[in-house]
Amino acid sequence: MPALTQLVEQLPASLPAAVLVVQHLSPDSTGEPLVNRLNHHTDLRCQLAVNNMPLEAGTLYLAPPDRHMLVKDDYLLVTKGPRENNYRPAADALFRSAAVHHGPNVIGVVLTGMLHDGTAGLDFIKRCGGTAVVQDPHDAEFPSMPESALHGTDVDYVVPLDMMGRLLLELVGMPSRPLVEASVPEDLRLEASIAERVVGQTYEVDQLGQQVPLTCPDCGGTLWELRQGKMLRYRCHTGHSFTADALLEKTQHAMEETLWVALRMMEERKNLLTSMAVRGEGLWSAQQEEKLNEIKKHINRLRKFLINGQKEEGLPLRNSTEDQPTN
Repeated sequence: MPALTQLVEQLPASLPAAVLVVQHLSPDSTGEPLVNRLNHHTDLRCQLAVNNMPLEAGTLYLAPPDRHMLVKDDYLLVTKGPRENNYRPAADALFRSAAVHHGPNVIGVVLTGMLHDGTAGLDFIKRCGGTAVVQDPHDAEFPSMPESALHGTDVDYVVPLDMMGRLLLELVGMPSRPLVEASVPEDLRLEASIAERVVGQTYEVDQLGQQVPLTCPDCGGTLWELRQGKMLRYRCHTGHSFTADALLEKTQHAMEETLWVALRMMEERKNLLTSMAVRGEGLWSAQQEEKLNEIKKHINRLRKFLINGQKEEGLPLRNSTEDQPTN
């Protein structure tokens, strides 16, 4: 939010363009306090986006919490469609819809932030003839999003925040290039159409890519691999969408949670075998003791794997004593 307020301070009320903003918000927030805050920092008229609201120059529209904000011709669509790159609202969804409907008249901007949202969206904008602008990562409080955008897209301008307002004023003052119908790739047109309807059909996604032996981490459905443009992406027919990097991170977290569950179940089995070995006698007790020693080895290996993996990822350890041998 500090970066956003610093940018809008540089934009005048006479700006001959609409400004559409996706800020990653908590689903239970209202968005109104942020709109009020923005209104105190800019002469633009700031408001929370509402479905079917017309686009007007000199106006800033903020995507509501837990809703995608899309562009359809000269008005907004506000929907609760599937998350894209784990976000709703998502910059990727907004950028794609704007690019499809306004082509070279779109300027996509990625500011400071975490992870990958906006990277694929800038690629959509570039494929439709628009302009990509990214905050200089060295100038960003959180450089992850700008760095991801630079890695995944042919960006036109990389500038520090205090120069971005002047750049945008220059860009919107340039003569616009006419949007030729054929200049919008058919795959993006289809994806935007699906997003407007919220959910697609499998035959539609078949036109976008190739079905692969991977499952969607959000709904468990089959994933399709999309190779158009510069970005490798995946999506399911219900609309969940991921860049390859975002999918890798999502599956990493899912795998980690599964392994913690497995560790818990093995600990419970160890406790049960301990009780059986203590209460048993003779050969039967010795057999339970043998099983107990075997599962202790598996527990120690799994625990070591989890903790070493967390250290490599820079994640907090759940229990500082978990690297000790199990009893």
